[in-house]
Amino acid sequence: MTITTEHLTQSLEQLVDLTGKTAIVTGAAVGIGLGIARRLHEAGAQLVIADLDGCEAGIVADRFDGDRVHSALAVQTDVSIAADVETMVNAAVRQFGGVDILVNNAGIYPFSNFLDMDVERFEHVIRVNLIGPFLAMQAAARQMIEQGRGGKIINVSSIDALHPSMVGLAHYDASKHGLWGLTKNVALELAPYGIAVNALAPGGVTTPGTGGVSDSEAARETVEHIPLRRMADPDEMGRVALFLASDLSSYLVGSQIVADGGLLLC
Repeated sequence: MTITTEHLTQSLEQLVDLTGKTAIVTGAAVGIGLGIARRLHEAGAQLVIADLDGCEAGIVADRFDGDRVHSALAVQTDVSIAADVETMVNAAVRQFGGVDILVNNAGIYPFSNFLDMDVERFEHVIRVNLIGPFLAMQAAARQMIEQGRGGKIINVSSIDALHPSMVGLAHYDASKHGLWGLTKNVALELAPYGIAVNALAPGGVTTPGTGGVSDSEAARETVEHIPLRRMADPDEMGRVALFLASDLSSYLVGSQIVADGGLLLC
């Protein structure tokens, strides 16, 4: 692949402009995924809204299409199933002509004490949170290499990829530690093709999925330990994802940006 220095002469507006690029965001119907999708769409990207909830994904895609015609497509996707992931990538190619950005955001975190956890639940979390990104990265990277113009892959990990989480999330922690390791290794392999693989590690984020969790005593105690003294808004993760998806991050490969309000400092 030809290495250029075009980014050195780009204006700030050009650096964040995603016009003409196609982004796939998994788990994009709500929460962090929706926050990321909004910012990428605002920057001009065409979007594949991939979500297990096809109905909600359709609502989001229709909303984006209302802002800019034919700019979003909903695809009902279970990221733990290889055939679904292939369908998701093929839909992006068929509708928009290719794939330039992949955001692996879909994830689950069902609470279960370690001693009570059965292997089926453990495997399910690993399949969604770790095997899902593996399948999506592989399918998207093959398409990006065929296109020959590089690309960006963003894995939404967690600060739990760097330290133990709360009791009841052993399977989640295992998946996120694994995702961070996978990110670094795949980054090495794909960088020569101009594909930058990086990770975004959120701390506490207020989303519909964390509704009950955010109101719990444990969450309130967590907020007390966050230097900013608040949870993040999904849009704040969207802003970091936009940085990673744009040419602002042209020299980042195999990096993980921690967006946790300073929690890991404590």
